Amino acid sequence: MITDSFDTSTESITHPRAFIGEQGHLFDTCILTFSHEIMAHAVEALECTDVGSIGSVRGSTPIYAFQRGGRTYGLFNVFVGSAMAANSVIELNWAAGATRFIIFGSCGSLVGEKTNGKYIVPTKAYRDEGMSYHYAPPADYIKIKNAQTIKALFDELGAPYVEGGVWTTDAFYRETCAERAKRVSEGCIAVDMELAGVQAVCDFHNFELYAFLTSGDVLDSPVYTPEGLHEANHSLEKLYLALKIAERI
Repeated sequence: MITDSFDTSTESITHPRAFIGEQGHLFDTCILTFSHEIMAHAVEALECTDVGSIGSVRGSTPIYAFQRGGRTYGLFNVFVGSAMAANSVIELNWAAGATRFIIFGSCGSLVGEKTNGKYIVPTKAYRDEGMSYHYAPPADYIKIKNAQTIKALFDELGAPYVEGGVWTTDAFYRETCAERAKRVSEGCIAVDMELAGVQAVCDFHNFELYAFLTSGDVLDSPVYTPEGLHEANHSLEKLYLALKIAERI
């Protein structure tokens, strides 16, 4: 079964070296955004330099670097979905040397009255995806281990937030009412598509992950609507909050 896929007794067949070459050492901290609009703004506003790329059959995605406060940071337009986002983290480490990753994006709210107008600090992720079972022992949830750090930074910065579990799923169109109710009963307040897999990969490779979300669509309303998703996906304040986090970790 997929839950029995974690193998600690044999070596991986493939390695990023085969696709990227020797490991690069360009920056330690990398900001990951899913939004092409935020990415386009950041490349110009932060005077980013194209320092490499991650390639695939769909084409190449640039890796950017920028200077801030005398330090070099990375910036990457990360792919949607647990497996693709988690593999991006592995490849960014190998291509550029990053070991600290700040990831932010939109999510669906499972409890609208709790998340409205607040950032979401994930504390655990339900593993309703495939990637995490290859990088962590089987369990229903994985701990988002730097949640306390994000909470402390949000307190320092005066950013309004709520903490709770998230439901990471690959099946965007099979988020059912019964599953939503079950996840809420277990303490989940949002649904996303990446965190469980990305956290598992970071734990496995001893990387540090710092995550926060903004809710867009609300899954506990009587009639579902995607209204709010565009703002949650592309609003720029998340970028500048991530920059403040990067300066402090």
